[in-house]
Amino acid sequence: MEAQQVFGWEIDAYPSSEVAEAVLAVSDADTNALVDEYYSLYEIILDGRDPAEFRRHVAVQARIEIGLERFMQAQNYQAVVTHFGDLEALQQLPGLAIQRLEEKGYGFGPEGDWKTAAMVRVMKLMTAGIKDPKGTSMLEDYTYNMVPGKEGILQAHMLEICPSLADGRQAIRCLPLLMGNREDPARLVFTSKTGPGIATSLIDLGTRFRLIIHEVDCKKNEKPMPKLPVATTFWTPKPDFKTGLEAWVIAGGAHHSAFSFDLTSQQMADWGRHMGVETVVLDENTTISSLEKDLMLGSLYYR
Repeated sequence: MEAQQVFGWEIDAYPSSEVAEAVLAVSDADTNALVDEYYSLYEIILDGRDPAEFRRHVAVQARIEIGLERFMQAQNYQAVVTHFGDLEALQQLPGLAIQRLEEKGYGFGPEGDWKTAAMVRVMKLMTAGIKDPKGTSMLEDYTYNMVPGKEGILQAHMLEICPSLADGRQAIRCLPLLMGNREDPARLVFTSKTGPGIATSLIDLGTRFRLIIHEVDCKKNEKPMPKLPVATTFWTPKPDFKTGLEAWVIAGGAHHSAFSFDLTSQQMADWGRHMGVETVVLDENTTISSLEKDLMLGSLYYR
């Protein structure tokens, strides 16, 4: 209710069974046509699987993509969340299907994270139509590299990173995933482009929202990670690894973020202030002492 009052967002919940019904209603002809499109666009990495079995797994994601999009279009929704613990009749946790929907401009948040889903959608709208976009997606802090001189944060997720971030051609792989307790899901695997970007986290403080905006520098992975079959990017937060991590935690940043190569911190700060919410920017000038003072003043101003 608060999000609808502040942002104008309508956040509704449906039984997963209703979504599953929309997926199961997709015809074999429509499913096979989309699978053919997949095979024309992406590299296929079988990882030792039988080609026919692999295609059947990919077809599950094609059916989910079509059914889920039709469901959202019928209800006029522009963002979606999933949860691996609530899949009902779905054969796989949506992976490739969600990646494709994000690339079309839908917002997405995993594990029911509607705030990240909404922010991805907002940032997709803000970047729509720009020349030579580099990409916008949901991301998650996956693991830290604390080797001196090589510090950074590997950003990834189980399956659902938007391929708009990809540097080069993407590949479909189908490998086991314990989350969801379903059959092995197909997903697009790639490494991201490099360069400056911003990560945002919208958090609920109980009495108000706070928008955290963090400037980051995305870099090439130091070496291939074939045993991590998901899409990844690797970044160092500003002003430096240690200060950036501490500042993100102090500000209340979540482990999911809405990320974009194509927006600036100033643009997102302008949006946050236009919405009337507390806005915190972490950049090259951030110190822990200055941040703590800003948060203290914010608590007084926005209470």
